[in-house]
Amino acid sequence: MYKNLKVTVVIPCLNEEQGIEQVLRRMPELVDEVIVVDNASTDRTADVAQSLGALVIREDVRGYGRSYKKGFALASGDVIVTLDGDHSYPPDAISYLLEAFLHLEADFLNASRFPVRDRHAMSFKHKFGNLVLSIAMSLLFFRWVRDSQSGMWVLRRGILKDMQLLSDGMAFSEEIKIEALLHPTARFEEISILYSSRLGEIKLNPWRDGFQNLFFLLKKRFARE
Repeated sequence: MYKNLKVTVVIPCLNEEQGIEQVLRRMPELVDEVIVVDNASTDRTADVAQSLGALVIREDVRGYGRSYKKGFALASGDVIVTLDGDHSYPPDAISYLLEAFLHLEADFLNASRFPVRDRHAMSFKHKFGNLVLSIAMSLLFFRWVRDSQSGMWVLRRGILKDMQLLSDGMAFSEEIKIEALLHPTARFEEISILYSSRLGEIKLNPWRDGFQNLFFLLKKRFARE
């Protein structure tokens, strides 16, 4: 509980037994509920998460967005915090983000990874791809967003019911930000965090996922016309 708000953390995982252990061990005590969505992992991700007290649910259909939709449907907190299971986002920054969330009177707070202080955390190719996608999103939706691809957010659970979340894949990350920006009453804010090198195998395909996300941005923009 944080200042009378119940806090749920939702973590999508695909073969993250190494990272999820470190994430859950660093989870602050103020978190009331941790939901790990096991996206059909073939390693011990689910066992490790369960042994460390997380509620583990399985989503057999692969997809980043699919996992989040499953986790959100079961979340009971007033506020939902998200992060990846690979230990690249800092669990101990949750209290800082929640304080900023309340201070800024936000309904959706995006945790920007930029500027990236750990030079090993993100390659130049990934930085460039993120910049292109963030600029494209900002131009298409008329609001500057520094990190359109960040996977760490704080949001009021109540705004989800008004969102049209269609993506089951990696584009879900940019889509939920777009929906927050376009929400009739929600306040969108952004703040920087310390981003680190991930643990375990890299699953992102920068060219494929980058072009798919760019195409999704265009489709999302002009589908609303």
